[in-house]
Amino acid sequence: MEVSEAKRLRELERENTELKRIVADQVLDIRMLKDVNAKKW
Repeated sequence: MEVSEAKRLRELERENTELKRIVADQVLDIRMLKDVNAKKW
């Protein structure tokens, strides 16, 4: 593996980690909204 490939791999891994964090936040938001919506006000 060349240096440029290793740098690209690290960049993609960092981006993947950030995207996973965003998805996890969105899942939590959806669950919270579903919970609030399910309650009878």
